[in-house]
Amino acid sequence: MVGESVTALADFLCGYPLFILLIGGGFYLFLRSGMVSLRLLPAAFSELRGKQSRESGRQISSVQALTSVVAATVGMGNIAGVAIALVMGGPGAIFWMWVSALVGMSTKFYEGVLTTRYKTAGPDGRTSGGTMYIIDRALGPRWHWMALTFAVAGMLGTLCIMNANQLTEAVVSTFTTPEWLENSPAVGSLASALGWGHEAAFRLMVGIAIALIVSSVVVGGIRRIAGVASWLVPFMVGLYFLLVLYIIITHSAEVPAAFRSIFAEAFNLRAGWGALAGIAIIGARRAALVNDAGVGTATIMHGASANSEPAREGLIAMLGPAIDSGLVCTLTALALLLCGDLQAVEGIKGLDVAMKAFAAAIPAGEYLLMGIVLCFSLSSMFSYSFYGNRCAAYLFGERRARFYTWFFILTLVVFAVMPLGVAIGFCDLFYALMAFPTMITLLLLGGKVREEIRKFTGRPALSH
Repeated sequence: MVGESVTALADFLCGYPLFILLIGGGFYLFLRSGMVSLRLLPAAFSELRGKQSRESGRQISSVQALTSVVAATVGMGNIAGVAIALVMGGPGAIFWMWVSALVGMSTKFYEGVLTTRYKTAGPDGRTSGGTMYIIDRALGPRWHWMALTFAVAGMLGTLCIMNANQLTEAVVSTFTTPEWLENSPAVGSLASALGWGHEAAFRLMVGIAIALIVSSVVVGGIRRIAGVASWLVPFMVGLYFLLVLYIIITHSAEVPAAFRSIFAEAFNLRAGWGALAGIAIIGARRAALVNDAGVGTATIMHGASANSEPAREGLIAMLGPAIDSGLVCTLTALALLLCGDLQAVEGIKGLDVAMKAFAAAIPAGEYLLMGIVLCFSLSSMFSYSFYGNRCAAYLFGERRARFYTWFFILTLVVFAVMPLGVAIGFCDLFYALMAFPTMITLLLLGGKVREEIRKFTGRPALSH
């Protein structure tokens, strides 16, 4: 009964209320900032190349913060989520994903500015930031309940329930067969010892392997997470780009038609205004779920950056949605439009559609894509462990926060084996409970962000 109530509440909050808050609120911030994601985009790329954004001392740099945020947001949703958007909304949904990415860039700019302006320094000189610190330091004691809500939701909502479960599912479906599972001595021995089925025993083995890989990175703290992300993100995005480039080259004659279908179907009124609105909502909602703009996770990572200039950190932060919802989602969309069989799909499927498309277009393409999915999923787990750790530190102190990290690692094994069920409802609910305090805070503190924009744009030149 409790599980059903939680699931119903999560479905309600993560439906139109969350969509309106993230997309509607983000569009308001986009306009209020003077379309910052368009107007200052060249300055953002300039900051990305700047020496100041790459130097960090004992803390992580702005660029490392960006790659760590992208490591968290570039995940299964960039492949499975785009496939679902195409199946449900057609090619036109991709255009609205782009619109949502542009809006999300403005939201991430606000997050980067405010977390840098209101971050706090610990006894060791390292800084901590996040929505909870912004609320406490900028809005005051009356709003402390909202900071607590975000921290509790962040600590529990960033447990990688979906990632661990779906990554295990993908490994099982890609690399095993029922015959292999039945005849594997290792799987058979573990299944007999536990009294489980062979597939459940193999899922446990995969979960333990995932936990060991993740623990080797996250136990080292933010500098190791950022260090791994700084090379893993360019590698996995670059490799994915090469795979899609191969598909584009081998299907070059069909590329113009694919782009035409995106723009034509985005404004297709043949089925009426209701259908158009449905397509827009599908695309925008998928992008919002991919880039986490307005959820508040980015405030935690960018708050740990050595950068002390709010506007500069905001410019770096706003490049995140451009990479995940812009570049990576576009690559997936092109691959699926060029060689995916979207018409033959029964029901709502994501990763399966992408696997079949890559298998048809590239020799051993399904295994190459599985390698990409593996990197995407693991990178998300690295960064999400830090988000939960920082929320635990805010609630219980630094000494007790390390216990959360080990709890996070243990849950990866549990979620790899257990059915999703009610756990997903809890995860979605916590996700929404992070977004509402974050977006309310960004909307209330819009004037502070405009102050920082004026300070930055009033300079005679960019200095690095």
